[in-house]
Amino acid sequence: MTPTDSLPIAILAPEPTFMDVDAFDELDSILDDLRTRNDETPQWEFCEGFLAAVICARRPIPEDEYLQALLGTPMADEAPDDESGSFASDEQKARFMALWQQRWAEVAAALDSEVDSLEDDRCYHPEVMDIRGAVADMPPEEQVAFKGEDLPAFAQVWALGFMFAIEYWPEDWAAPRDKDAAKWLDNAL
Repeated sequence: MTPTDSLPIAILAPEPTFMDVDAFDELDSILDDLRTRNDETPQWEFCEGFLAAVICARRPIPEDEYLQALLGTPMADEAPDDESGSFASDEQKARFMALWQQRWAEVAAALDSEVDSLEDDRCYHPEVMDIRGAVADMPPEEQVAFKGEDLPAFAQVWALGFMFAIEYWPEDWAAPRDKDAAKWLDNAL
């Protein structure tokens, strides 16, 4: 087994294929189905933030480890229980992972690209939804249904997913002990 065996196949691919709206809808449908068995299953925007953090982690995090953290699925050597998340079938898991790896490759390539402008097609564009903006665009009679609700700010759910990964693996995000490396990291931030 080589160090890259536990990495998503897509991370090793040279050119990512960009996901279309239908692929994101399919991810949402799979997550909705998972949520019927585990109500803690997050929405895709949270998953996208989590995925970005896993990509940025210091070490490669194995698939079964990050799936357990994100979706509550059992580790490879464990059987699912009543409180863990589970895919409906091996085919559903395979499809989710194919879409996940496609997005992984896209995000990894974007984060690794040197860009000078956010208008650059190679720039990372998180898949986020502007809930407040969407509600503001609704007719007044539909906006009433959201009155008094604490709607998330733009990209807040993405940021929660990213921070969840940081908090789940704090040792991977701790400042380096080496003073020069810590200074380099501090300057980068």
